[in-house]
Amino acid sequence: MSSSPSSGVVFPTGPDGRRSTTATGRAVWADAVRAVDPALSARIEGAHDWRRAYVPHVVEVTAAGTRSPDTALSVARAGLASLSARMRFERDGRSGSVGDAVAQGGGEPLRTVRVKGEGEAVRELVVPYRGALLRGDALLRQLDTWVSRGVVEQSCAAALGRVVATPAWLDLHDRAFALLGAAAELGPSGPLLSWGAHVSAVELPVPRLQERLITAARTGTGTLDLPVAARRHADTDLARSAGADLLADTPQVARWVAETADDLPLTVGSYAYADGARHVQVAVASDAVVEHLLRTRPGTSYAELATPTDAYAVPAEVVAAARARWSARGWLGALQVPARTVSRGALYAPSYAVTVDREDGATVGIADVLVPQQGPNYTLAKRLQRWRAVTAHADGAVVSANVAPATRTRSVTQNRLLAAAYSGASAFGVEVFAPATSRVLMAALLVHDLRTGGGDEAHPDALLAAQAAHGGLWRTAYAPRSVLGLAAVRGLPSALRR
Repeated sequence: MSSSPSSGVVFPTGPDGRRSTTATGRAVWADAVRAVDPALSARIEGAHDWRRAYVPHVVEVTAAGTRSPDTALSVARAGLASLSARMRFERDGRSGSVGDAVAQGGGEPLRTVRVKGEGEAVRELVVPYRGALLRGDALLRQLDTWVSRGVVEQSCAAALGRVVATPAWLDLHDRAFALLGAAAELGPSGPLLSWGAHVSAVELPVPRLQERLITAARTGTGTLDLPVAARRHADTDLARSAGADLLADTPQVARWVAETADDLPLTVGSYAYADGARHVQVAVASDAVVEHLLRTRPGTSYAELATPTDAYAVPAEVVAAARARWSARGWLGALQVPARTVSRGALYAPSYAVTVDREDGATVGIADVLVPQQGPNYTLAKRLQRWRAVTAHADGAVVSANVAPATRTRSVTQNRLLAAAYSGASAFGVEVFAPATSRVLMAALLVHDLRTGGGDEAHPDALLAAQAAHGGLWRTAYAPRSVLGLAAVRGLPSALRR
C-alpha cells in the first residue's frame, strides 16, 4: 500500500541491519502463545524454515488458544502487543511505534471532498448470482440450498434471512463507515453506498481505484467522503487527486477518519490488502487506526472479513458432518486408497486431524484450511484482524467478523495454482463464489450484525464460527491441502479458458 517502503509503517531492523519479515512474523506467533503454551512458543522460535514450518505451527496456535475464553483472549492480546511493540513508523529520520505516531499526529492534514449519491433508494436485499438477481423467496431458497450442501452455516442463512425479512435495515442513512482499503474487491463500499450509508473511504491515490469509489457513490443513495492532501487540487479531476497512503500517512488518516460524520454512529472496517510482506505492514497500519478510533471515539464498532483459508475452531456438529461425508464415499473411497498409500497419506486425507477438548467440556475441531502458497505474511496479516476482533469484542465493542467464501478475486486468480484449484473445487464439495455475490452477501451480514448488536458468544472463537460462509471448506470430507493439487489438475482447463 505504499510507494515508499523505507518510510511509514515498516518492519524492524535486526542486528544485521536488515528488515526480516520472517524473523518478525515467527517472533510474533511465539509471543502470542507464550503464556498459554510455553513449549509451543519454544518450538516456534526454534523453527528454521519458517515459510515451510508455519502452517502446522499456526494450527497448533489455533488449537492452544481455543481451550478456553481466557486462553483465546490471551493469545489475541499478546499477538497484538507483540506486533505493536515490534513494527515501526519512520518519517524524517525518526523511528517509533506505530501507535505513538498515530497518537502524536503530525504530517500534512487531509481535506475532505464529498460526493453525494444520485441513484434510487434500494429497498430490498438483491444478490447477483450466476447471471440472476436473487431477491425475496428466490434468495431464501438459494440460502436453503447452500445450507443443505454445506456451503454456508445455518446461522449464516438465518442472519441473511432476517435481512430479507427486515428491508428497513438496509436504509443506512443513520450509519457512518470508515473503510480502510475501501476499494477492496470484497469490501462493502458499493453495497453500503447503494443502501444510503455515509462512507469515508481510505484508499491509495490511484485514479482507477478512486474512480471505482466515485462511481459507486454517484449511482447509490449515500454520501462518500474522500481524503485529499492539501497540496492537491480536487476541482478538476477528483479521481486523480483523491486518496491517501495508509502506510505512509497513518497519523493523518487516523485523524481524518476520527473526525468523519461525528453526528452518526461509526463502524471502522479493515479491508486493505497488499502482496507479500506489505500485507503485514498495511494490516498493522489499519489496526493502529482501528485501535485509535476504538479508544478515542466511544461507540465505534469494528468490521472485517475473515479469510476462508485459515485455521478455525469449529463446533462438533461441523466435524461430524465432514466425517459423515468421509464415511459416505463408498466405492469412491476404495478407489482413493492407492493414491493415499503411494503418497503416504498426503492425498485424500480425511479432514479434522486435530480436535480439542475445551475446559468447558465441549469438543471442537480445527478446520485447517491454510494454503502454503499464500505465505506466512498473508496468514499473519489476517490473524492480526482476528485478534483485533476478539479483543474489541471483549472490550465491549460491537464486532462484525464473518468468514467469507472462497471467491475468484484478482489477488487469488493471479496465483495459477489457486486459480486452477478454485476451478476444480466443486469436485470436493466446495463452491467458489464470484466477487459480486460475495460482496453483497458479506455486506448484508455486516448490516445484520450492526442492527442486532453483534453476537454475545461466550467463547471468542464463536465470533468466527457463527454465520460462516466458508463455501464448503469446513464440511468437506477431505483435508483441503490434501486435494488442492488434485482440484488444480481438474480445474486447469477451465482456469486457462478464463
